[in-house]
Amino acid sequence: QVHVMESGGGLVQAGESLRLSCTVSGLIFDDYAIGWFRQAPGKEREVVACISWSGGTTAYSDRVKDRFTISRDNAKNTVYLQMNNLGPEDTAMYSCATREPAVGNRGGYCGADFARPGRFANWGQGTQVTVSS
Repeated sequence: QVHVMESGGGLVQAGESLRLSCTVSGLIFDDYAIGWFRQAPGKEREVVACISWSGGTTAYSDRVKDRFTISRDNAKNTVYLQMNNLGPEDTAMYSCATREPAVGNRGGYCGADFARPGRFANWGQGTQVTVSS
């Protein structure tokens, strides 16, 4: 059984930083790309970032590019999301998930459609990030 757990969220002030962790068990971790998504109240879930199986390829939402950094440690089955210069607009529940296989992609790469939550599975419960102004 696949288990996904996010941690590291909290309440911070604008301009501060947080590092989120996503730990996955129950599958061969380094077979899969991992995506971070977020959902604010009343809004749809949106992609934040994605990282390929090896960490060699990353992709970001334009909203967080240059502020957030995704990385992974396959020895620890963990993906990290370093978030700097946070603003109130970053307030949301942050969740991670594993990339689903697709044509030409066995799940190890984010793919051109990495922004689509439907392309991911094995969602965690999420970790809340709240940024005060």
